Amino acid sequence: MFIGTVCSGRMDVVEEEQALLIFERKIFRRIYGPKYENGEWKSQTNRELEEMSKGENIVKWIKGQRISWLGHLERMEEDRMPKKLRSRTGRDEKKGKTQEKMERGSRKRSSSAVRQAKAHSRL
Repeated sequence: MFIGTVCSGRMDVVEEEQALLIFERKIFRRIYGPKYENGEWKSQTNRELEEMSKGENIVKWIKGQRISWLGHLERMEEDRMPKKLRSRTGRDEKKGKTQEKMERGSRKRSSSAVRQAKAHSRL
């Protein structure tokens, strides 16, 4: 079940990247327009559009921006909110407290159920 979730999540990312690339090519076709070859107008191929953009695409640019932001976060002072939100220790502490509260609540509910069961003579 967990593996299916991870694979499904990865497929979503791949599908989003493909959708971005398709959208980018659509915009480039609008900007560059068709080409006139042998007396007729033809739409530019994907390869021609890639050559015109010199191999750069929106997906590469977005990934570069994410890496740049990560570097910025690493250099950031510890007391800044984005750094706190990114911090794993903050998430782990919160998760630990939440989990502890849930376990206490679970113990209370189970002990309450045991008392109620003892109160019934048939059980």
